[in-house]
Amino acid sequence: MTNSDIGGAGSREVVFVLFDGMQLLDLAGPLEVFDAANRLVGRTVYRSRIAALGSHVATSSGASVETVQLSSIEGALDTVIVVGGLHTNTERGNAPFVAEIQRLAASSSRVCSVCTGAFLLAEAGVLDGRMATTHWAYAGSLQRRFPRVRVQPDPIFVQDGHVWTSAGVTAGIDMALALVADDLGSPCAADAARWLVLPARRLGLQSQYSPELAGQSAAAQPFADLITWMRTHLEADLSVSTLAERMHLSERHFARRFTAAVGQTPSAYVEALRLDAARRLLESGEAGVAAIARRVGFRNRETMQRAFQRRFGTSPSTYRQTFAA
Repeated sequence: MTNSDIGGAGSREVVFVLFDGMQLLDLAGPLEVFDAANRLVGRTVYRSRIAALGSHVATSSGASVETVQLSSIEGALDTVIVVGGLHTNTERGNAPFVAEIQRLAASSSRVCSVCTGAFLLAEAGVLDGRMATTHWAYAGSLQRRFPRVRVQPDPIFVQDGHVWTSAGVTAGIDMALALVADDLGSPCAADAARWLVLPARRLGLQSQYSPELAGQSAAAQPFADLITWMRTHLEADLSVSTLAERMHLSERHFARRFTAAVGQTPSAYVEALRLDAARRLLESGEAGVAAIARRVGFRNRETMQRAFQRRFGTSPSTYRQTFAA
């Protein structure tokens, strides 16, 4: 892969920041989105450059990517995108590299990250006091290491002012499509998604993963049957005492073992299951918000609204207007 450096009058300067061990798709996905937008518009709207400290980087998959040196990039930029990868933690301690990110961020209208690239933005101070996301598996680590960042573990991507962060791998494509929508309008972004043969253009507040997937990690655990029952009885009493009784365990012992197996407390997992079911029903448009709340086990509409706002950052009604089929 060679460096993309195609000029054009009035084009937006986009710089991808790379390092050894980066994940190739974190670069290739957004890069192809901007190229698709150029093709659809019929001119070079986005002028993309691929940069690193040296003249090339080795990706985690073994491919080598030719780069320009970060120090050679000067002047005002439209967008800086920091990729992620296996060696993100190593690069956090690379003072010259972090200094280059700080310099470019200060001269760019938008600063973005893909996957664990958020750790590098955080190290550079770009995320202080801002909402941000990363791959769900690393969200907890990001919050612990950078307590000034308001980590959002669930969304596919998050925009806080001029700073955009995205979740793992393919979420970088969704973020890039959102950037195109901001610049050129939603129809162009939708056309770019179709050009890339994507099944749909996902929006930021959609979830990175389903709680049902999280529960699959417990399939070989003694809670597999219980989780299956919970999914099909959301309207039932799913309190810790009831679930513990079904497992013939004390509440304290049950809660400790469930959390260790599933990665969430029983109450958090139940709420996630109910919200995920509510989300699907809202997307289908088959029932009203109050009816959906009762169907998935919330006490009332207001209880679901508060939980929905807390997890997705929006109301059930707004979510339905955005995502209803």
